[in-house]
Amino acid sequence: MLAGKRITLIIGGGIAAFRALELIRRLRERGADVIPVLTAGGAQFVTPLSVSALAASKVYQDLFDLTDEAEMGHIELSRAADLVVVAPATADLLAKMAHGLAGDLASTLLLATDKRVLVAPSMNVRMWQHPATRRNVETLRGDGILFVGPNEGAMACGEHGPGRMSEPHEIIDAIAAALGEGPLAGRRVLVTSGPTHEPIDPVRYIANRSSGAQGSAIAAALARLGAEVIFVTGPASRPPPAGVQVISVETATQMHDAVQAALPVDAAIFAAAVADWRVRAPSGRKIKKDGKGGLPRLEFDENPDILASVAQMKKGRPRLVVGFAAETDDVVANATAKRARKGCDWIIANDVRPETGIMGGAENAVTLITGEGAESWPRMTKEDVAARLAGKIADRLAGEK
Repeated sequence: MLAGKRITLIIGGGIAAFRALELIRRLRERGADVIPVLTAGGAQFVTPLSVSALAASKVYQDLFDLTDEAEMGHIELSRAADLVVVAPATADLLAKMAHGLAGDLASTLLLATDKRVLVAPSMNVRMWQHPATRRNVETLRGDGILFVGPNEGAMACGEHGPGRMSEPHEIIDAIAAALGEGPLAGRRVLVTSGPTHEPIDPVRYIANRSSGAQGSAIAAALARLGAEVIFVTGPASRPPPAGVQVISVETATQMHDAVQAALPVDAAIFAAAVADWRVRAPSGRKIKKDGKGGLPRLEFDENPDILASVAQMKKGRPRLVVGFAAETDDVVANATAKRARKGCDWIIANDVRPETGIMGGAENAVTLITGEGAESWPRMTKEDVAARLAGKIADRLAGEK
């Protein structure tokens, strides 16, 4: 799907540099030409010979190499490709990009290019979460730089959290999407995510433990496959991914209205953990103890059933409607019954008992339930679940063209 495309690949100086070798191999398998640029730091982890052998190309390293300048100057090098990819993108490289520094070949190339740039960050979790890095990332996103990842997981340093470079197949998907060549190019997809907050009074609300991590990962995976993604999110702790249209809501009613306004779409994925009930008459003032031992009386109304309202549409129904079922017992049986009751095409079931650590955690173990039966997936990161689901969605929609 990348036949004839030229990718300039900048390999930064991080432990994940060794995975750039697999990325080169996969790009070449898909017909892309790779122009490798190896930083001084990157050369501490992979050799120019191994990079050159896999890319079947000269490796560029030195800004002041007179031979390179005669053959392909750094300005020409910055513009010779269809896309510039930085993998791994270290904290140092991101900082140089954000501040317009140009002290070596890689940073000069990035400053001089007139092509789109995609970065795959890789660094220690504390470095990724540092305020300076967060500022640099926001600056780069504002400049139009594309991001893929980072993922969460175990680090080479022994710590755990966000900072792992995306898997090569995820970077490939992001490259295809950036070039307008993903399998979901031209498709419009709706994803809901996060919890909803149903107010009791101005300071209290009813909610659940959803972090929004799975919905955010699904939206990112679909965008990497080229889809136009409308991301309707409640007040989640996980930030929304880049490259999607974000619609922020708080209550179930607001989410229902936002979903209806976003239609029509080709597919709708309802990953949000929507509250089933809301307080009928929230207090306009903070409810206080009156000292008499009495408890406040709260009356409830049912919230709109967002999944069913879309799945059961008579006209303009999405081609594919996917629901989620967070269960604590009889997971597959309850989810199968929910799929039939709601009228959705697929439902993703998972066990959210506290001891699983799934709700609010970094991993998920799901069962995909369709009209053909149930398919249980092994426990994996939420990003891997999202990538697998996005691939199946792309296959389904491709079959309906």
